[in-house]
Amino acid sequence: MTAQDSRPPHDATGVLVIGSVTMDVTTFSSRLPRPGETFLGDAFTLVLGGKGANQAVAAGRAGAPIRFVGCVGEDLFAPLVRQGLTDAGVDIGHLREVPGQTGVAHIRVDASGENDIVMVPLANAELTAEQIDSALEELAPTSEVLLTQLEIPFALTMHAIRGAHDKGLTVVLDPAPAHDLEESIWPLVDVVTPNETEASLLTGIEVDSREAAVQAGQWFLDRGVTHALITMAGAGCVLVGTGSVRHVPAHRVEVVDTTAAGDAFAGYLAASLAAGEDLPRAINRAGAAGALAVTRRGASPSLPRAAEVDAHLATLAGTQDPADGSGGDEGDHP
Repeated sequence: MTAQDSRPPHDATGVLVIGSVTMDVTTFSSRLPRPGETFLGDAFTLVLGGKGANQAVAAGRAGAPIRFVGCVGEDLFAPLVRQGLTDAGVDIGHLREVPGQTGVAHIRVDASGENDIVMVPLANAELTAEQIDSALEELAPTSEVLLTQLEIPFALTMHAIRGAHDKGLTVVLDPAPAHDLEESIWPLVDVVTPNETEASLLTGIEVDSREAAVQAGQWFLDRGVTHALITMAGAGCVLVGTGSVRHVPAHRVEVVDTTAAGDAFAGYLAASLAAGEDLPRAINRAGAAGALAVTRRGASPSLPRAAEVDAHLATLAGTQDPADGSGGDEGDHP
């Protein structure tokens, strides 16, 4: 789904993820504690996380040949990270070990499934432009899509986008956590996928309605992005392209934990585009993956496998033609 005809042609189906990896320390409780309060929880998990790693696992479970570029420390968490990625079929040949600690995310989840997260980058801050260049040189010829985020130093995200664009890859940017980027980057992005909060922070437009999402999407297009996909949880998502707007309703599910729902969406979107799906169909499959992810606890453990996503979509086939990308009835998460 490469938008700029001047880039080199590609005949590959791989997804290259450049991003963060953490160990996720997650607590579950009926509500979140107030400032200064100690509150008893219900459960605790320690699992692979980080937006980059989660998205790599999701793309791998979607069926894409997947390669991950990132950094881990020299601590007890590093072997757990490697095992979690390789178990999902992720190529970790460019996962570099650096002195110090592996990144950590502290996640708190309440009974409604909502969460808050403190992410400590640690080893993720040691990623380098040279490491990115080496990975692109080796892996770009067999990759179709670059998927990246903003949990690594944002200057390196921009470096990765420039390099991937120059080598002909379709660039998908999940701008989370939101951070201002150089204006020169936007024309190199094929698909940007902010949620409503990130879109509001980046554009200055309060995304509290479908109409506002369209305005925010147009803000990205005005700066050169080919497609803007604004996700809005229970309100579905809005796809804005040149001269076109498409609303994609959400999938109705029971929410248990929203952690990594956006990563499931991004990973499946990238994998579907790399496999040659058009954007509406890719969004439909990504929406199903994100919906299934919120029905389970945890980050990487909640990421669904391809057979589960396909089965979920099959249940919707009688109510909506999958070709229109709507993904069935409006519900809780895109």
